[in-house]
Amino acid sequence: MQTTDTVLMIEPVAFGFNAQTAENNYFQVEQQGGNTQEKALQEFRDFVAKLRSKGINVITVKDTQDPHTPDSIFPNNWVSFHKDGRVVLYPMFAPNRREERREDILELLKAEGFQISGVDDWAVHEENKLFLEGTGSMIFDHENKIAYGSVSLRLDEQLFRDFCEKYGYKPVVFHSFQSVGTDRLPIYHTNVMMCVADRFVVICLDCIDDEMEREKVQEVIKSSGKEVIEISEEQLQQFAGNMLQVQNTAGEKFLVMSRTAHDSLSTEQIASIEQYCEIISADLHTIETNGGGSARCMLAEVFLPKEEQ
Repeated sequence: MQTTDTVLMIEPVAFGFNAQTAENNYFQVEQQGGNTQEKALQEFRDFVAKLRSKGINVITVKDTQDPHTPDSIFPNNWVSFHKDGRVVLYPMFAPNRREERREDILELLKAEGFQISGVDDWAVHEENKLFLEGTGSMIFDHENKIAYGSVSLRLDEQLFRDFCEKYGYKPVVFHSFQSVGTDRLPIYHTNVMMCVADRFVVICLDCIDDEMEREKVQEVIKSSGKEVIEISEEQLQQFAGNMLQVQNTAGEKFLVMSRTAHDSLSTEQIASIEQYCEIISADLHTIETNGGGSARCMLAEVFLPKEEQ
């Protein structure tokens, strides 16, 4: 299945600008004036309420004050939960993000009735400065067993290929860039420039500068039978690539995004999406600005099997 009806979200207690991730996340801007945590918490709670109102199962866990983890609101980078019961832990670029990995969260999921058959720890690669930041760096087409990965400091190409070989995915490797001043710099996470849903893909092809790589990515998407919904680099800067398709407990599908992303879309793009599923959007302005991540980054999909009642 491409979509799940259950997501894990981490409620912030000390959210703020993270200088360690800002080294190569060019979406981050440190806001002045204080109240960042309070504003982020309100955005988080409103977002959770909106998802639950649509029948999506949201498991929330409160962050801890110690250790200080300003980016804990983005759990999809350090962990993924798979339908065979495996949990994967990932190697993280920023040292203070490595503190986000918490065993108690796995115990909580077990208490919620989810089965965990084992933990596959890739975080050991941090010792060799090799990083692979979960579903931030890898975009999965689960049904067709394809994984898309844009090479950056947060996605080591060989580690990505090794992961795909172990988990049975076909790797699609490419390079994507964004304009920062007069420079073209690598996009830090693949999930800010593309989203794979069940029957369509939202993607910024303009940021794949190499023509052969761009054509290859398009060819793979089309061969998988999905419609390409293209966004511009300007829309990418508004987090229009940072979306996730989920479903509710009744099986109805939704595309989740921020209000910033939704407001950047054209009438035609919205119509293209809505022929497949309803859109859920939420105001995440404070989180996006200070954290450099948006709606998709806040959602860790839970595909784990449930204990039989």
